[in-house]
Amino acid sequence: MNKRTALILALAVTPVLAQTAAEKRIINIQGAPRGDLRNGPLTFTGSPVKATVSSLQIQAKQATLAAPAGTPLTNAKGKRTASFSDDITVSRGRLTAKGDKLAYSEASGQGVMSGNARATFVPDDKSNGDTVTIAAGQMSLDVDNNVSTSTGNVTLRNGIQSGKADKLVFDEDRELAQLTGSPSLTRAAKGNQKELTITGQEVRARTAEKTLYVRGGVKLVQGTLTTTGNAVYYDDKKNVAYVVGNAVSTDSKTKVTVRAPASGALEQRTDLGRVRALNTAYKIPTEQFQLRGE
Repeated sequence: MNKRTALILALAVTPVLAQTAAEKRIINIQGAPRGDLRNGPLTFTGSPVKATVSSLQIQAKQATLAAPAGTPLTNAKGKRTASFSDDITVSRGRLTAKGDKLAYSEASGQGVMSGNARATFVPDDKSNGDTVTIAAGQMSLDVDNNVSTSTGNVTLRNGIQSGKADKLVFDEDRELAQLTGSPSLTRAAKGNQKELTITGQEVRARTAEKTLYVRGGVKLVQGTLTTTGNAVYYDDKKNVAYVVGNAVSTDSKTKVTVRAPASGALEQRTDLGRVRALNTAYKIPTEQFQLRGE
C-alpha cells in the first residue's frame, strides 16, 4: 500500500468513526407521543415510559422530547433534549440510578439526575463483595463511557466503609471512585478494631479491592492514635496503612510519638493499633488508582 492509498483510506474511515460516536448519543423513546410531530415538543406517558440511549436503559412515568428553538424536531437529531420525571430508573450494566428528574442532551451525551439522586453498583461476584451505594444532590451519567459524576453532599457506602465529599467521580469499569472537596472516609469498627477515619485533599478508592489512596495533608484517626503525612495507602482487607511524606504518629493516651525517617514511611496496623517506622522507602502503587486520561 502506497502513502496516497493509505491517506485516502484514513480519510474515508474517520467520518464513519465520528458518526458512530454521535449515533451513540441518539435517544429512542418508546410509545405514541402527543404534540407537534414536526416541531415538537413531544410528550410521552406510560406505565412506565421506556427509553434507550447507548447502553443506558431509562424508565419513567413521563418524558418530553424537544429541539433547540427555531429548529424543527425532525431535523434536530443529535441536538435534541429529553426530560424525564416521576419514578425514574436508569440502568447500565451493574449500575442502577434513581431520582425525581432526568435531563438528557444528545449534544453533550450527558444525562443529569436530580431530586433525591442515588445509585447502586453491585459487585461482579455478589458472594464476595459489597454493593456500592451513592447519594448526591445531582448525578451526571456519561453515555460515551461508563463514568458518573455526583455533586452536592455526596455520600458513598461500600460495606463498612463510608465516604463523604463535595464531588465524586465513579468509573464503573475500573470500580474506582475519586472523592474531592473536603473528602473523608470512615471504616466502621469491626471486631476488636476501633473506627478508623481518613481525611485529605483527595481520596481514591478501589471499591472491589477495598484499597484507598489518599493524598494532600492526610490524617488517620483511630482511637487514641493520630497519624499524619503527605499521602497514605490503605488496604482494608489486610488491615494495614502506609503513610509517607513527613509521617508522624502520636498516641494521646501513652504520649508516644513515632516519626518516619526522611526516606522512610510509617506502617500502621489497624487491627493491632500499632505503628512502626520503616527505614526503607515505600512506594504507593498510584498506578492502580489512575483515572481515565491520566
